[in-house]
Amino acid sequence: MNTTTNRRAWIKSALAASAGLPLSTLLIPKLEAMPVSKAEIRFWKTFPTAKVNIRLNANENPYGPSPKARAAITDSLNEGNRYPFTSLNDLRTFLAEKENVSPDHIMLCPGSSEALCVAGLYASLEGGSVMSADPTFTELMNYAQVFNARWDKINVNDKLEHDFNAMLSAIKKDTRMIFIVNPNNPTGTLVDSKIVREFCLEASKKTIVFSDEAYLEFLDPTQQSSMVDLVRAGENVIVCRTFSKIYGLAGLRLGYLVAKPDIIRKLTPYQMGYPINQTAIAAGIASYGDTDFMNLSRTKNNTARKHLEDFLDKKGYFYGKSYTNFMFFECKTDGQKLLRKMADKGIGIRIWDYKNQEWCRVSIGTLDEMKAFTKAWEEIVG
Repeated sequence: MNTTTNRRAWIKSALAASAGLPLSTLLIPKLEAMPVSKAEIRFWKTFPTAKVNIRLNANENPYGPSPKARAAITDSLNEGNRYPFTSLNDLRTFLAEKENVSPDHIMLCPGSSEALCVAGLYASLEGGSVMSADPTFTELMNYAQVFNARWDKINVNDKLEHDFNAMLSAIKKDTRMIFIVNPNNPTGTLVDSKIVREFCLEASKKTIVFSDEAYLEFLDPTQQSSMVDLVRAGENVIVCRTFSKIYGLAGLRLGYLVAKPDIIRKLTPYQMGYPINQTAIAAGIASYGDTDFMNLSRTKNNTARKHLEDFLDKKGYFYGKSYTNFMFFECKTDGQKLLRKMADKGIGIRIWDYKNQEWCRVSIGTLDEMKAFTKAWEEIVG
């Protein structure tokens, strides 16, 4: 059975278990962009009804939405009978002002997922290839492959960081887009922004660079350095931002791209109309720049992550130095059995395949949830 068929079977089982509803065959190809490991496919095939209540498998913020967002959500219900045409324009203008660009530099989308798929589609229209580090979040590249683009994967270095020198050297004449994530998912690692900026400047002379900044706000504010300034300077760079992570709005689906107007004009025809609702718009505007909530989330995340770091250090596990709300480390045990035994304890985690090994990617929950995870690991693995 090939990888695509295995992935389809995993999605059918996993979503049927979580939702208890039939899964439309039209939705399956979209969801197959998820980076599903062999262990996860086998697990869901064997235990299709497994359910968890400690969700350390989706990089969600366990503390959101913020109080300001909750209040805005409640108020937005008064506009629930109205199409969001005006609100969308208001949001686009609001974000453009925050990013110090004109509104025609902004493309709104439901989370970053649609933006990644639209970019993957656009990059594949003329054939050729897309490039990324490996491992990384795969949605853009998977979607490009649907339209027959080639995916050139460049291994991360020994610290599990993007190897930007290797990526620059690997650019080919038919490289249509380069996807980067800093900090990276699933490794959590960070490359100095000066190195990233130099790479973007050089690579964007040859192709489009897509910079996913989903986890930027988990960095200390002094470390946060967006590539939006390159967009302002007219470079061939696309910056992707989301409200799903630090802002805790994953379930409301809100994100946006910042790029040159000519790039935005080329991407927007492939969007699905007006997929963002009044509730998400109101919550996003209320959340943006909420430093109190971001500081709270960042502080609690760092404390809970330190608990996991200390545990892994004690056990002698190799892991990527994480600057995010997840950690990536060697599994050192059978991934399928680990998933099952964790699920038996009500805990969900992810298993990744990389270099013919199984790796764990564990999201950072509350401190109590991380203590429950390390206790379960001690009982399962030792």
